[in-house]
Amino acid sequence: MTLSQRTFGNEEHLPRVPVPTLADTGRRFLEWCAPLLTDAQLAETEAAVASFLAPDSPAHEQQAALERYDAREDVPSWLEDFWAYRYLGRRDRIALNANYFFLFHDSGQDQVERAAALVAGAVDYKLALDEEAVPPVVLRGRPLSMAQQRFLFGTTRIPGAVQDTVHAPFPATARHIVVFCRATPFRLDVLDDAGRPYDRADLAEALRSIAKAGPFLDDPATSPGHLTTMARADWADARQAMLDAGNVAALADVESALFCLCLEDVAPAGTKEACDQLLYGNSGNRWYDKSFSLVVFADGTAGINVEHCGLDGTTILAFVDTLLTSAPSDRPAAQGQPAVAPVEFTLDGPLRAVVRAAGESFADYGAATATETLSFPEFGADTAKRLGMSPDAFVQLAYQLAHRRAKGLTGATYESIATRQFRHGRTEAMRVVTPEVLAFVSTMDDPAADRETRRAAFVAAAERHVARAKECQAGAAPEQHLWELDLIGRRAGATESHPLYRSPGWLVMRDDYLSTSSAPSANVQFFGFGSTSPQCIGVAYVLLPDHLNIYLSTPAHVADQMDAFARELTSALGELRDLLAGD
Repeated sequence: MTLSQRTFGNEEHLPRVPVPTLADTGRRFLEWCAPLLTDAQLAETEAAVASFLAPDSPAHEQQAALERYDAREDVPSWLEDFWAYRYLGRRDRIALNANYFFLFHDSGQDQVERAAALVAGAVDYKLALDEEAVPPVVLRGRPLSMAQQRFLFGTTRIPGAVQDTVHAPFPATARHIVVFCRATPFRLDVLDDAGRPYDRADLAEALRSIAKAGPFLDDPATSPGHLTTMARADWADARQAMLDAGNVAALADVESALFCLCLEDVAPAGTKEACDQLLYGNSGNRWYDKSFSLVVFADGTAGINVEHCGLDGTTILAFVDTLLTSAPSDRPAAQGQPAVAPVEFTLDGPLRAVVRAAGESFADYGAATATETLSFPEFGADTAKRLGMSPDAFVQLAYQLAHRRAKGLTGATYESIATRQFRHGRTEAMRVVTPEVLAFVSTMDDPAADRETRRAAFVAAAERHVARAKECQAGAAPEQHLWELDLIGRRAGATESHPLYRSPGWLVMRDDYLSTSSAPSANVQFFGFGSTSPQCIGVAYVLLPDHLNIYLSTPAHVADQMDAFARELTSALGELRDLLAGD
């Protein structure tokens, strides 16, 4: 197959995500959850799976419906409806819970220079994307899906009472972005009427005028940005109240904007504070529903906050890599100064009270989150490769050993596995704990185990990790399949789920103790997201050839457990490296 160089030129030739069979999914589900269960829990789960697979089970009609859906010419993947529900159906707040961030490296520029360069680069990327001139990503000779690129610009998540929707025109026709400064939104044109981009100098001048002159809100606590931190149904009610109060044009300005730029008054005291601000910073100076927001601090430190419903980390990394490494465009530039105007919202007394309460609630929610940054300049992907091991398997097993030592148990662990080699491919949910992992962590702390026994357990667990990751990459995983079958039943009118979905296996396997994801890019320092359960530690890692950076997050009430995990992880990485290195 000759690969197209147009952005979306290979999409129709990508293979479809395979639909697993019921039997394979049932077998894999038991295999995946068994290491986490007691004998009694496993027996109950086995009975539930047997009932699920029985000839009279509704699962067979749900599977048939899924296969019919997958066979439709207008459906690129059997996961299309699943992803819509998975992200747009969640009803809690997306700020901190779903959005994620990347912290860029320092550039040496001041705030305005950095912001102008980032905006100009993002606009140039948008124009190249419109022309399908962004090269498609190819990995080991195989093209990857570029479908998510359509959600980068002009995209906004719109809150709904039951499920959210997405404003996502492609190509986006807006000519402006929204700049938040001192909790005030401003509309800034970045393209002229002919579609030509304003150059960096003109953008910088416009940003200076915003930062110096305003006008700014008298009370930052009444910034409408706070509303985007609310639970989704509550935000939907507040948004309707805003529309009823005459804010149709103001909301349209924000929601149609190509993206947001957030200029911060503060300079973070260090890397950890920068990460925290990118994840859950001043909500009056954000619009968390935008596809992405570039955030630039007073000292020029910068990063990006991303709304997750249409954009996975690999897509954003490709965008960020281009944004931070490409030379300025040689496109013909717009003439004159870009237009700037405040986006004026009208809020009555009750709406102001809602906005204030939202801001206060989110500030409390952020304060109830504990985080930590870890850097390992002495360990990187090349270290693991020299020792004959998969880098990802190495760090994932280090997480397991550290967790067992910190908490005294092995808990459910999620790892995101990219599946973009498929049409509209996104990610697959991998559950890391295997029997080999249990044997490994037990052997490492068994005083009777000698060095070779520990080494053998480590290698066996790593080999099993790699094998499971390959299964997930091939679309052979049970969790999302089971979840979508249940949703099909619900859409068809079922009033309750099959007992499998109340079984110990389903509940325990999905109750995360560790939620992990990797973002390998030399252009970012840190990557991060919030934890996913009351006892969960979020582990976002940037694993590069010569170093490993990790951002940890967890609810504050278990911060001591996260601290213990961090200490044990530092020890485990060195211990495991020495174990493979030999004498």
